[in-house]
Amino acid sequence: MKWITRERVKVDRVACPWLIKKFVDPDAEFLFVPPDQVMETAAQAGAIPYDVKGVELGHHGKECSFEAILKTYTLTNDLALVLLGKIVNGADTDNTLWNQPESAGLKAIAEGFRHLGFKDDNAQNAAEWIVYDALYAYCREMIRQGKPNGEFK
Repeated sequence: MKWITRERVKVDRVACPWLIKKFVDPDAEFLFVPPDQVMETAAQAGAIPYDVKGVELGHHGKECSFEAILKTYTLTNDLALVLLGKIVNGADTDNTLWNQPESAGLKAIAEGFRHLGFKDDNAQNAAEWIVYDALYAYCREMIRQGKPNGEFK
């Protein structure tokens, strides 16, 4: 399946493809286009839009797109993914929903990746996914230790 969002990825638009590829659609293909072309290109390409205004897999209230994907694809039974969603939310928003301490570090890392000069958003995603692999491992360990809100709360 094809999935589409806005170009110039940062937090949610890296976390969402990671989540989709790992837990929803292992054969996913991602398209990144200018914001004003997302819906038209989605219709033409038969792609599922995410992290754009007004779509099912977008921000709703203070929840981010990663959290919408967790709910839509019934992934909330994985408590490590739920914790990761809180961290992603805080890095992608004003962090007032969950006040997740780990979010500040993720936000800084995501900003740093934007300045490494990747040729396009797909290349940046490929490089940055190791961060989400590591964060997911951290979240799994926190759940194992009985800390569903992470180490620092």
